Amino acid sequence: MYVEQIMSREVTSVTEDTRVTHLAGLMHGRCVSHLPVVRGEDTLVGLVSFRDLQRLSPSPATTLSVGEANYLLGKLTAGKIMQTEIVTCSPDTLIEDAAHLMRKEGVGCLPVTRNGRLVGIVTIEDVLDFFLEITGCGSEDTARIAVHLTDRAGELAKLLAVINAGGGYIATVVSPQHPDHTGMRMAIVRFRADEPQAIDRRLRDLGYELITENLPRKGNETAG
Repeated sequence: MYVEQIMSREVTSVTEDTRVTHLAGLMHGRCVSHLPVVRGEDTLVGLVSFRDLQRLSPSPATTLSVGEANYLLGKLTAGKIMQTEIVTCSPDTLIEDAAHLMRKEGVGCLPVTRNGRLVGIVTIEDVLDFFLEITGCGSEDTARIAVHLTDRAGELAKLLAVINAGGGYIATVVSPQHPDHTGMRMAIVRFRADEPQAIDRRLRDLGYELITENLPRKGNETAG
């Protein structure tokens, strides 16, 4: 999937001459922590974050009065405080590549641009929601198992075939390689079945090592 499928298209942006005193209220009112700064026809020229505004707050050690501090802040504009070295991505960036870029650069959002024009914004929360969705987190009607597998061709397919043969419907599968490269990988599978316990027993009978298992919730209880 690509960034354009999870990005926010209705972006709250400001111009270079927007007063700093207006930025905090705008962030609070729109529940955002980043404001892209645009010029003309949505050409991206900068970015203002909530952290940038925090750095402008008067120090307790200042000799300025509240009125003087507010007066000086009132003269500042987004163009004076914005970040101009902006990490961006395009709408056709893979979501995992966007996540890697955020992690690498230590940023909480990526303005999304096409030919220099702002077309959206993707935040770390958007990326987290996406990964929670593809792992099936929150699907209370699914059973979840984590299984150690030998890291060779066909092992994952055999595991899924056993689940299907037992009447299970595969909802999601995540199968990362083992971090210490010992020739093992982990398969984390969510599936729906009338009798998930029977599938778990069948897997154990076949020699599979179930590291964890969580069965669907029934009412206010969780079996397993």
